[in-house]
Amino acid sequence: MPGKILIPILGDQLTRTLASLRGQTKADSVILMMEVAEETTYVKHHKQKIVLILSAMRHFAAELENAGWQVDYIRLDDPDNTGSFTSEVERAVKRQKPERIRVVEPGEWRVLEAMKEWQDTASCPVEILPDDRFLCSIEDFRDWAEGRDTLRMEMFYRDMRRRTGLLMDGDRPEGGQWNYDKDNRASPDDALDPAPAPKFEPDAITREVIELVESRFPGHFGSLDHFGWPVTSDQADRALDAFIAERLPLFGKYQDAMVHGQDDLNHSLLSTSINLGLLDPLDCCERAQAAYLAGDAPLNAVEGFIRQIIGWREYVRGMYWLEMPHLARANALNARRGLPEFYWTGEIDMRCLADCIRSTRENAHAHHIQRLMVLGNFALLAGVKPQELEDWFLVVYADAFEWVELPNVAAMALWADGGKLASKPYAASGNYINKMSDY
Repeated sequence: MPGKILIPILGDQLTRTLASLRGQTKADSVILMMEVAEETTYVKHHKQKIVLILSAMRHFAAELENAGWQVDYIRLDDPDNTGSFTSEVERAVKRQKPERIRVVEPGEWRVLEAMKEWQDTASCPVEILPDDRFLCSIEDFRDWAEGRDTLRMEMFYRDMRRRTGLLMDGDRPEGGQWNYDKDNRASPDDALDPAPAPKFEPDAITREVIELVESRFPGHFGSLDHFGWPVTSDQADRALDAFIAERLPLFGKYQDAMVHGQDDLNHSLLSTSINLGLLDPLDCCERAQAAYLAGDAPLNAVEGFIRQIIGWREYVRGMYWLEMPHLARANALNARRGLPEFYWTGEIDMRCLADCIRSTRENAHAHHIQRLMVLGNFALLAGVKPQELEDWFLVVYADAFEWVELPNVAAMALWADGGKLASKPYAASGNYINKMSDY
């Protein structure tokens, strides 16, 4: 008779079809979920980010238990909680006495390094599985990158289109072009009148987590007054439906626009749900494609949305694992200035920066042009130390995990990698901001 299997599931692995769960019998498996202080404080994450992850974890654990799985759940305020993944796995091994541990690879290099030591510290065989929720595995990306002089996202994206069949007409791109970015640069005008993105009222589980975070992390950045992120797969699915029906049609045209006081515009706000595992990235793309095929959304909008997922998201994840750990120390431009205090306070007379920081503080979100061309652009021009801006981005955004945040900030915004990812520094003057915003 086979022994028990311990299956740790991390806070960004909240997927019922996770590789570690497939093929396992509920009677012989124990799922381990851990809320650990180490993950909430290695940088002082935005309060909304902590609430989002812990609430989503608790909801997911309840779903698993309702489906018949045995869940060993360690809460942040458990008096015996040791505060780290490694020591909590050790405690779980002593409690559950498993035959082996089966876990999906984490999203961050530092966590993988710790995970590799579990076999010794837990005195139990550890099987680390690839995270096949991504469409391109780490090994597949290495194979794609090998031997190439340049590693540009556009070429990778075209390969991913061919591989998935998304927006393809045989072996040619739908509409005759791979990329419709030239149609996606409209300045804000009177036609920009987006439907509001759905917000989800905190339930009892989320309210309990909000109280915990307010009491445990009072000094962390951000406000919880506006918390309304999806914390279950059902809520995330409803948010996806609303985006496709109401905001996708004009998402492409206005995706680079910025309007004072309008924080969401036509953006999807789905990155938190995709990064936590509440939504499947390929399903998001297929549903957007279905809207195009039904005549409900134009090609430029759907192509732009799909490119962000199978192009940019997959590409930066591949570049992260290709370039770590030295990417975390990269500083090709020898930037030496400390991060200005106004990034935390928002107290600055430049309206563009003040508005982006206000949205970040209130919502744990700013859209990609605000992040790159305002917050990142200023830091690039000012010569801010990459590690200080990287930590800030990791702290303040609810969708920021190191695998996606670090390449975007170090390589895209600050050109700290010397051009391996971006062909040129994204430095722009106030003329660009004036064109694309009402700031």
